[in-house]
Amino acid sequence: MIYITFPSKKEAKRVAKILISKKVAACCNVFPIESMYRWKGKIEDGKEFVLIAKTLSKKVKQLKEVVKKEHPYTVPFIGVLGVEANEEYFEWMRESLK
Repeated sequence: MIYITFPSKKEAKRVAKILISKKVAACCNVFPIESMYRWKGKIEDGKEFVLIAKTLSKKVKQLKEVVKKEHPYTVPFIGVLGVEANEEYFEWMRESLK
């Protein structure tokens, strides 16, 4: 799973559609969050949206390249999380990402 933050739901969904259409993600979830971080010397406190992209390890590098190209942030967070899921789901992902 890849965890990526976005400034808006619209941007997160736009990139999710690109990832799925390019077959680098089988499924994406988008949900609202609140974030705090330091940017240009100032502590920011705002709302963002998380996109969780579900993919296979062999697709991670390609997915990151697409996100970097399409993301509106100068420095996007693209976090790779290792997870275990049921075999039926992995089989569906393998078929979806062919």
